[in-house]
Amino acid sequence: MALSLRKKQLDLITRMLHLNQQQSSPAGGGEGEEEAYKILVMDGPCISLLSTVLRVGDLRKHGVTLHLNIDKARQQVADAPAVYLVRPTPANADRIAADAAAGLYASFHVNFSTSVPRPVLERLASATAASRSAHRVARVADQYLDFVCLEDNLFSLAQPRAYVALNDPAAGDADITSVVDAIALGLFCVAATLGAVPIIRCAAGGPAEMVAAALDARLRDHLLAKPNLFTDAASSSFQRPVLCLFERNFDLSVGIQHDWRYRPLVHDVLSLKLNKLKLPTEKYDLDDSDPFWVANSWSEYPKVPTEIAAQLAKYKQDVDEVNQRTGGGRDEVEFDGTDLIGNTKHLMNAVNSLPELTERKKVIDKHTNIATALLARIKERSLSDYCDCEHDMLQKGIVDRKTLLGLLSGEGTKEDKLRLAVTYLLSFEAPPPSELEQVEAALRESEVDMSAFLYVKRIKSLNTQFAAASSTASGANIVNWAVSAVKNYLSDERQVALTRTVEALMEGKPNPEVDNYLLFDPRAPRSGTGGQFRGAFREAIVFMIGGGNYTEYRSLIEPGQSSQPSKHVIYGATEILSGAEFIQQLAELGEKAGLGSGSSNIPSQ
Repeated sequence: MALSLRKKQLDLITRMLHLNQQQSSPAGGGEGEEEAYKILVMDGPCISLLSTVLRVGDLRKHGVTLHLNIDKARQQVADAPAVYLVRPTPANADRIAADAAAGLYASFHVNFSTSVPRPVLERLASATAASRSAHRVARVADQYLDFVCLEDNLFSLAQPRAYVALNDPAAGDADITSVVDAIALGLFCVAATLGAVPIIRCAAGGPAEMVAAALDARLRDHLLAKPNLFTDAASSSFQRPVLCLFERNFDLSVGIQHDWRYRPLVHDVLSLKLNKLKLPTEKYDLDDSDPFWVANSWSEYPKVPTEIAAQLAKYKQDVDEVNQRTGGGRDEVEFDGTDLIGNTKHLMNAVNSLPELTERKKVIDKHTNIATALLARIKERSLSDYCDCEHDMLQKGIVDRKTLLGLLSGEGTKEDKLRLAVTYLLSFEAPPPSELEQVEAALRESEVDMSAFLYVKRIKSLNTQFAAASSTASGANIVNWAVSAVKNYLSDERQVALTRTVEALMEGKPNPEVDNYLLFDPRAPRSGTGGQFRGAFREAIVFMIGGGNYTEYRSLIEPGQSSQPSKHVIYGATEILSGAEFIQQLAELGEKAGLGSGSSNIPSQ
């Protein structure tokens, strides 16, 4: 089995759009679909999850003529059925009941993006019964779609600021439990969509263990029912995937650093969101429908303009060939019958090639505009120098003090300087005190808010203390977590820590780095013990609690594509963050902890 999360989510959405009826034809949208057109009503979060897998043209193929926001005023379309896709909240239940009472649509096919709590379901039932409109509600279904699929192997739970919520010093037990339960529910939706009950692995202690325990309990409760969402999976022979849970403090540096590759640069510098990019004069989709993006998004930036120029030259050459074939420049030639037939064929081929040539030109123009916008920011902020300096620190374990201090006092935004300083702090076990003082002085001189820097400095100090105490407090969860955190910050191998650990978990062999990881098997009598699950895994779901990023995603996907036998990895996170967004959350936590200045100088995204 090859896990294809995006395809499975799309299949479920397609079935929902066809009123939850299984489609006999793989293509869907055939002649039988003309019997009725439909209205699609969604709330904001569900609009986001749908936008990355279906476009407006795709909706029309499935009989959807209008797609509307449940929170906005809507006109009556009394002869059309309505498909609702919303989160199961009391407010949404009240709006659906009000729509039914007003008779806005002929019938109501209500789909909740995840399991609906009984109080919300009873609220909807009571309200429709009171207004005598219950007969209009044709169906209520749980769809377990509450996550955003950005690519085949990349998803987000769209749960913002989870890192702040889980690390807030003022957070109470109820606050932490609420965040953990929401993450566990989102991961249950992912497992249900895949139709696979995973083996869960995580380090002992911290949010990862809490999420693992909550997800394990939810899966166990669901498996007691027969049949259930995983009944078909239980009867098949494919190997179950391993779900590797990590918390953002596992490796802070990868979430902060500048990346010189095209895709992370577009995300970080130009604020790519939900595969959509907004420039001052244009809006673009950047997904697998864009061949240039697919082929070049992981190239280093300098290669991108070169490739654009090469494709533009090829485009001009193809246009010239079309002009020559259609008789351009041959006005004085007298054609006989044979020439006329041949020329007509060339003309027909030229007409047929026009759509493809036009689309190629659009793609070239799109990426010319994007690369130009990036170049302006790169020059303005000296981003190439930041990338080089951070690469030397993280990959080579060296730093040129003159270059470091020059960047901290020179070009670049305050956020760029803060990210560089934090990367420096995380790259070395014990930076020379005099050098560290110079770094802090340079930040203050540039009027950079020190909250994030001082917060990470405190985290590093505490983790080092816990690690030092491990010899006298062996077995304590918090100590085990702290020791692994220090190893990840200061890895001698300079490999992305997450990739190294996931590879060890998938191998299923004794390995000191992961031997103390907990194992949760919802199908087994007991969970939460250490040890190994017999056999290697070919498929893994890697989830980062507190926010993931494109750099980490690439580091996981790349080794699996070249390994023999091939390994398949899906990467997900509570949200996909740029370095600018993550440093802002660190600054907020620093302020909450009473560190640094009182207000952040980092612009909100």
